[in-house]
Amino acid sequence: MATLYVGNLPWNTTSEDLNSFFGQYGQVISSRIITDRETGRSRGFGFVEVEDEDAARMAEDLNGKDFGGRPLTVNEARPKQQM
Repeated sequence: MATLYVGNLPWNTTSEDLNSFFGQYGQVISSRIITDRETGRSRGFGFVEVEDEDAARMAEDLNGKDFGGRPLTVNEARPKQQM
């Protein structure tokens, strides 16, 4: 399993929206939208877990692709950095 970072999302995007959009390009395991802890509003990015064999192709195919009128930023997620 691989995780893709998805940025520049419209504020009203749901994890279901990501599942259906990314599902057109490969096997989606799960997705989540990152929200602000205090307001609960979307922070404009999220993560999609996909099958390893689909990850690189999906990142390449979907990076810059229009989603809700905005060009997506898609790449393989890096491990969380410790502060």
